[in-house]
Amino acid sequence: MTQAALALPAKTSGTELTRFNALRHGVLSRYTLLPWEDESEYHELLSALVSEHQPCGPTEEHLVEELAGILWRKRRLRMAEAAAFRRGLEDATNLIRTTACAAVSHLNVSASQREIGSAVRATAEETAGDFADLEADEAQTQRALAILEAGEDGAYEQALAAVRDDTRAWWKSVLAEPEEDEEPYSPDAAGLTRFLQEKVGPWYDGRRQELENRPLLRSQALGQALEPDRLEGLARYEVHLDRKLERTLAILLKLKDLRRPVVPG
Repeated sequence: MTQAALALPAKTSGTELTRFNALRHGVLSRYTLLPWEDESEYHELLSALVSEHQPCGPTEEHLVEELAGILWRKRRLRMAEAAAFRRGLEDATNLIRTTACAAVSHLNVSASQREIGSAVRATAEETAGDFADLEADEAQTQRALAILEAGEDGAYEQALAAVRDDTRAWWKSVLAEPEEDEEPYSPDAAGLTRFLQEKVGPWYDGRRQELENRPLLRSQALGQALEPDRLEGLARYEVHLDRKLERTLAILLKLKDLRRPVVPG
């Protein structure tokens, strides 16, 4: 740690500089910092506390560095809390869990576990955009159905041109590989109408339900991720740090008050 890293008092005589040797060299930091933590961030914290409290003597210097260690551990505690929450969220979005079913258990609908990930990641703006895309896509299908219903010459080709590219690709795959347990679709206007009504229409309904369920799925996943048992130990440790912070600060302030010159009455 460099001399510039700590804010020292205005007087910089040999005695004054010597008083801050312990803080400058970070006597306690070697025990406070973990190997992967940023030493410069810790020293910035320590420097700020030195500037605030201006310790005088080894006892006050020790107390200031104790304060730095407590605050640093509280920072680490926040990181541990976030890590625990992320672990819980990973568990909640795991395919073997029943998060999706629990989220919509009060509704007469279903939800797949795979939808949980999308619900957690999607922002409100993204979900609004997905709704808009769905409406636009469905409108294309309705135009194709209207063309088929009109029954004019070339209706089949016009309707195929009106639908989305992926819908058209889906139609081709259905014709090429029909399902064994259903009546094959004919490559004509009647077959395409039936496909749009029986396959594409329900897909839109399912997609709309998925988007509508996103808030429920998201809140269920986030709620399950916040597991009280997992955080209880962290909470107890935080209480311990808060009490230690209060005691250390009280002692430091009392020492500073004791060495304050008494003004004659």
